[in-house]
Amino acid sequence: MQYKEPHYIPFNRFGEPPIGYLTVAENPDLPFEVKRMFWTYYTPEQVVRGRHAHHETEMILVAVAGRIIVTTEDRDGMIQTFPLEKPNEGLYIPPYSWHTMQYSHNAVQLVLCSTTYDEADYIRDYEAFKNL
Repeated sequence: MQYKEPHYIPFNRFGEPPIGYLTVAENPDLPFEVKRMFWTYYTPEQVVRGRHAHHETEMILVAVAGRIIVTTEDRDGMIQTFPLEKPNEGLYIPPYSWHTMQYSHNAVQLVLCSTTYDEADYIRDYEAFKNL
């Protein structure tokens, strides 16, 4: 199966400065049905998270607060960097995309996943990823 490349996904934002904003993501807006979600927070700025790829899982990363720098690498060696700092914008990460994340001190990341957790889906060894 051919998967898309990493790319931004805009979400609708409602509201205005005097009252604040609300962002909605519904299944028609998403490239997959969400089966799992998790969030990361209080990550020290010097820590690099991720450092893995997936065989099947598709993900959307959202910086609901702060700034996250996401770096992806595909199996052909193409490296891309995506700053995330808009809570109404997500980043689609396809399977077989090695990814790392670095966070600002106040970053909160929401992750929407196409699968439930399965350790066998993870590719945690970079050399094994490069040899796929």
